[in-house]
Amino acid sequence: MKNNLTKKIVFITGSSSGIGFGIAKNFLDRGYKVIICSRNTKKLKKASKLLKDCFYVKANLTNEKDIKNAVKKIKIKFKKIDILVSNYGNSNFKKNNLDFDYSLKNNFFSTVNTIKYSMPILRKKTGRIICISSICGVETIKNAPIAYSVAKSALNSFVKSISFILSKNGILINSIAPGNIYFKGSVWEKKIKKNKKRIEKFLQENVPMEKFGSIDNIFELCYFLSSEKSFSTGATFVIDGGQTRTFK
Repeated sequence: MKNNLTKKIVFITGSSSGIGFGIAKNFLDRGYKVIICSRNTKKLKKASKLLKDCFYVKANLTNEKDIKNAVKKIKIKFKKIDILVSNYGNSNFKKNNLDFDYSLKNNFFSTVNTIKYSMPILRKKTGRIICISSICGVETIKNAPIAYSVAKSALNSFVKSISFILSKNGILINSIAPGNIYFKGSVWEKKIKKNKKRIEKFLQENVPMEKFGSIDNIFELCYFLSSEKSFSTGATFVIDGGQTRTFK
């Protein structure tokens, strides 16, 4: 129990695979105590085995009761949360295009409620919250799902607004807006296999750096924003290789 109380506790939602899993692995590698979260028990158990030294809680983050129960388990086990990384979201194109209820529930209120129920055990003075957003919430991206973009824009506004309240307790909150991120199992891996030349052309025409971002790019910023050295709050940090500057 002593070890649980002395190590910094990082709670990462949407972390059984993809970006969330990568962030969890990086925090573990740097000596943090990591809690992963997903609605899928099978994926959670698999991720837990791969990560080896982590704790997991199952929760459907569109359900407030599930969130409350997950945070309750964390409180019993660790007493506190030092860093909350809200990565959960759903980018299903068909569902997120015009179904605003679905998209706001999955990409906005899921984060708002996770923060709400985590606040009682989020460490004051040094607590950190990082919300993983999207460039779709920063400016209009061609062919991006409409409702998804609105939800991510709302998330960025929420982060800015609530930062005033949280800063009084020494808690900093920021959002990270990734562009096109490549990792094993990502949609880009499938698209490259299908038509590599088309994707290369897309990068050349739309991304000044002409390449994909990586999970490590996201983590390094996440790591800094979660540190006690950070002097940023209420901001949205874009990681997109300059892509958003090309859409005017």
